[in-house]
Amino acid sequence: MTKKIFLGIKKHLFEIFSSITNVIFLIAIIFIIFQQFSIDNKVRQIDEKLINTESQLKQRMSDVELVLVSTQEKNTTLEELLAEAREQSEDLEKKFKRVNDNVDELEKITRTDPELLQKYSKIFFLNEHYVPEDLETIPSKYTYSSDRKYEIHSEVWPYLEDLLEDAEEDDMDLQIISAFRSFGEQAQLKGVYTVTYGSGTANQFSADQGYSEHQLGTTVDFTNTAVGSTFSGFAQTEEYKWLQNNAHKYGFIMSYPQNNDYYQFEPWHWRFVGENLAEDLHDDGEYFYDMNQRDIDKYVVNLFD
Repeated sequence: MTKKIFLGIKKHLFEIFSSITNVIFLIAIIFIIFQQFSIDNKVRQIDEKLINTESQLKQRMSDVELVLVSTQEKNTTLEELLAEAREQSEDLEKKFKRVNDNVDELEKITRTDPELLQKYSKIFFLNEHYVPEDLETIPSKYTYSSDRKYEIHSEVWPYLEDLLEDAEEDDMDLQIISAFRSFGEQAQLKGVYTVTYGSGTANQFSADQGYSEHQLGTTVDFTNTAVGSTFSGFAQTEEYKWLQNNAHKYGFIMSYPQNNDYYQFEPWHWRFVGENLAEDLHDDGEYFYDMNQRDIDKYVVNLFD
């Protein structure tokens, strides 16, 4: 009986224990399910946050791109403005240079005696009071007569000195026999020639006072020891050939070549007209008195450059 009761109690306890176990198992399953739901919910929340974060990042990236584009556009605009300003500055600088050059040219023109490039032989007239502003005495080692004073325009002298020095280096016996002559000196000389040769012959080789290039102080007559003061045969000398080939380099031209309309052929008579005009005349095979005076006047500004 007691055993039977014990077995009954045991069975009942087992049933109770089984029920508790089932309940615990059920609770565990419910807990697991709840935990899974909670995890899923957190994962979903995290996903949502990630999506929101990603969206925000994309928006910020878009904003940054807009800022970059805007900055690039501003930089481009700034570069364009700078380029335009630089171009305007260069234009102004060029205009200023042109104005400055024009001022310099005007200053040169006003400072340079326009008479120095006029055509005088029987064309233009120099009055009796005309004398170059400044005359330089030519050293006697370059002159035909050491006891006579020969003068040249002070701004022409450096060119003439170079010519004489280079001729000497080339073993040329070039000597100055005539240079500046005043209005009065020319009148006396022409008077002597007229008395000696007659007016018709004298007019072929000697200018009247006021028409002589020598009064400008830019003209010289050359000779050498053999020819002397007669000038006879100077056209056949090596010195004349040297002048033909080199005088233009120093700004000198022969005023009266063969068959000119003014005076007889004077290979000894050379006038300073500036390096630019002398070079152009030499290169073109032309002569000073064949040019139009208006074209000659264009060279005044660069006469002593």
